[in-house]
Amino acid sequence: MVRPVRTAQPARAVAALALDDVLRRQRSLSDVLPLRLASLPADERPLAQDCVFGSLRWYHQLDAILQQLLSKPLRRKEGVVRALLLSGLYQCLHARTPAHAAVSETVAAARSLGRPWAPGLVNAVLRRALREAETLLAKPGDEAARWSHPRWMLDRLQADWPDHWQAIAAANNQRPPMTLRVNRRLGTRAAYLERLQALGIDATLHAHAADAVVLGRPLPVESLPGFADGVVSVQDAAGQLAIDLLAPRAGDRVLDLCAAPGSKTCHILERRPGIAGLTAVDVDAGRLDRLRENLQRLGLGADLRAGDGAQPDTWWDGEPFQRILLDAPCSASGVIRRHPDIKLLRQANDIDALAALQYRLLAAAWSLLASGGILLYATCSAFRAENELVVDRFMQEHDAVIPVRIEARWGLERPVGRQIPAGEADMDGFYYACLRKD
Repeated sequence: MVRPVRTAQPARAVAALALDDVLRRQRSLSDVLPLRLASLPADERPLAQDCVFGSLRWYHQLDAILQQLLSKPLRRKEGVVRALLLSGLYQCLHARTPAHAAVSETVAAARSLGRPWAPGLVNAVLRRALREAETLLAKPGDEAARWSHPRWMLDRLQADWPDHWQAIAAANNQRPPMTLRVNRRLGTRAAYLERLQALGIDATLHAHAADAVVLGRPLPVESLPGFADGVVSVQDAAGQLAIDLLAPRAGDRVLDLCAAPGSKTCHILERRPGIAGLTAVDVDAGRLDRLRENLQRLGLGADLRAGDGAQPDTWWDGEPFQRILLDAPCSASGVIRRHPDIKLLRQANDIDALAALQYRLLAAAWSLLASGGILLYATCSAFRAENELVVDRFMQEHDAVIPVRIEARWGLERPVGRQIPAGEADMDGFYYACLRKD
């Protein structure tokens, strides 16, 4: 029998190394995790990924608990051991890992890290955590620890959403669903749902997004029927709402600004084959390569341009657009459940800088919009400062801006636009505002 080739590091040690990259080196999880997981056999990667994501979701709570369990703080240079302890606490207190495996396998991971003193510490801390789990979870520390969010983020959520902040914070700590977008050019979502059910794959139709199918549990994309042929793509339901709000007509020139990696670009082309053309612009040429790959898989075409959305003179051909989608760069505070490292990497002083950038992009995009055209402003932020306050300031400082009321069964109606709180109808947190040029 051929034995599988194993890496030098077990899955839990690899997870600790990835966590240390985020916690101590302040690197993005999307940058470091694929490289770390590549060192593991395919069957061990889900465990490592769950340890990383779970530890980051519950970081503020787990860190407060760890401080109670350590007799003295670990030195900064021992960040990887601290990361391993946090991962072990996640397994003991939140995951479905059997207690004996959570302890013994994490101790084994400590041995592989080359710290002779670490296995004993890991064993003692995790065993005590299991004994005192009920007490530790009942009183993990201050409010930031209880909700497992940085204090500044909780303060903003409480100020912006006094009636909803607790539900938003709780949703941010949950695992998100895997939602698919069915390509209408190749079939209906009802037919695709039947196809999934015939294969024994649990799935349901989403209540608000007309092309969305929600899987009962995440699956590798290569195992999805028709994925390679462009029948379905992965996209959260909140993002799929953009096409019906933008509502491009036959013959319209459409601009997707800050477009990469292109989920909304592709959805527009799937649903509106009669438009005159779609220009997709992004400042990051590397991210445009991902958009190009998505278009190729789906058999779609668009005019891709690398350029700064706030400086259209460098890429615009001078012809106005009848529809513009501005999916503005933001704090991504509405998609924390998918990117839990945001809690660690985003800082309070980032918000004002982002709002200023969003305003510049909105003003630049407006100058490209034809009279009578529609601009859809979108973010995946939970904060009013990046959403309705940006749009409100823009409306006050520009003429001929007519807000179009969004009437829907989803989200919260705002003075201008509509906000989706994270977790509503299993959707990510999103904001939309429709503006017509009079």
